[in-house]
Amino acid sequence: MQNIVVTGKSGAGKQPRIDVLVSEFGLTQLSTGNIFRHYLGVFKGLKHARTPESYWDAATSAFVPDDAIRADLATACEGKKVPVDDAVLGLKAARFVDAGLFVPDSITNALFEGAFLKHEGRGLILDGYPRTADQSQFLLDAVSRAGTSLDAVLIVDNEDELIIGRTVGRRICPSCQKVFHLEFKPPRDGHLCTACGAEVIHRSDDTEDKIRTRLAEFQKKTLPAIGVLTAQGIPQVRVPGNLPVFTDEIVRASVLEALSPILK
Repeated sequence: MQNIVVTGKSGAGKQPRIDVLVSEFGLTQLSTGNIFRHYLGVFKGLKHARTPESYWDAATSAFVPDDAIRADLATACEGKKVPVDDAVLGLKAARFVDAGLFVPDSITNALFEGAFLKHEGRGLILDGYPRTADQSQFLLDAVSRAGTSLDAVLIVDNEDELIIGRTVGRRICPSCQKVFHLEFKPPRDGHLCTACGAEVIHRSDDTEDKIRTRLAEFQKKTLPAIGVLTAQGIPQVRVPGNLPVFTDEIVRASVLEALSPILK
């Protein structure tokens, strides 16, 4: 298996299924959140004097040419020993993220492909990407350019009300990003990461109102994104997010059973 998309409603239970794919097939999880954190971190680590907004041309509603941005960042990047192209991408993302604006697909796609190619476009679990129809088409083109393949879309199914209960109980390790649940996968002593020992946190966007907004967004944008991939012949498989008994072995068995038709 070269690459697989794992998707589902926010809080459906994707991470335990991703863990199975990592352990069974040696794949690497590539999440949109971590991609953004990487590129934003590269740019912000430069402590650049100019703001991202200063590189935005309001007259054309576009950034100034990349060569001009590279020239401005080159010395700082050399000193920090970071790729200047990574810093340029981070600057562009920061312009939207810092202002609380929607990040355009063109920027998200550029960040994704930068991370995708660092792994030579293979051996990846795509988590959180694609989320729109345009991103799906870009993914298909990126896979083609890399000379690799997208083998399946694994959808984790779950009902909205169960998701709300699951997400409200979710806790995240801010250090290593490991995901826990107070009932189903509790942290050590109820508040410590089992991997690194850090104090886990309850994310500010894991409230019922915000969860319902994300559920509506899935219906509006992500389902059409999945449809683009399916229309191009990418196999779609489904696994239940809610299981009568939740153990690592039962989750593993359900994932392998769902994937069995495409692994033959």
